[in-house]
Amino acid sequence: MTDLDTRQRIMKAAHDLVMQYSIRSVSMDDIAANLGMSKKTIYQYFRDKDELVESVVDHVINTNQCICNNDREQAENAVHEIFLVMEMMSEMFKGMNPSILFDMQKYHPAAFRKFQKHRNDYLYNVCLENLERGIKEELYRPEMNVEIIARYRVETMLIAFNPEFQRSVKKSLMEIEQEIIMLYLFGLVSMKGYKLVLKYLEQKEKVFAKK
Repeated sequence: MTDLDTRQRIMKAAHDLVMQYSIRSVSMDDIAANLGMSKKTIYQYFRDKDELVESVVDHVINTNQCICNNDREQAENAVHEIFLVMEMMSEMFKGMNPSILFDMQKYHPAAFRKFQKHRNDYLYNVCLENLERGIKEELYRPEMNVEIIARYRVETMLIAFNPEFQRSVKKSLMEIEQEIIMLYLFGLVSMKGYKLVLKYLEQKEKVFAKK
């Protein structure tokens, strides 16, 4: 096994454990035990937990950007793009511990800054371009200030991870995020877009009914 393979194995184990138990609850000992290797071996590839968490965050960001870019290219229109985003988020949030961002912000600020840059730059521009596309396709209301709405969407992405919000609604990350996205989408659409949303919702329900 090459050094790259070992490094990727360590990152995958760290990712899987952190997603399930959150960052603070997972120690380097836990990761070593999960892999069946010594902690000393892990430290040959990662200086400390901070570096490992940053590497995992980098990998998640890069992977999600690739999926998102592909979805944007494959999307039939701006509304369809948002439905593809919901599918991606459903997969991403499956089994994710809701404390993960809070832990990252508090205990691994460098990794959290990378996440914030991803959100404020990349995700903001994705939202902005989706709004511009939807208006051009006459699926979204043309009178919107797209910069305000794109920034609003970026800010609402973190609501599902707010500990107080979670305690008050007692729903999964995906249930919360899906409600927020649908509210956002229905606020964007023109009458033409509204009919398209209903069409995609119907298709989605048929897919779930077959499962």
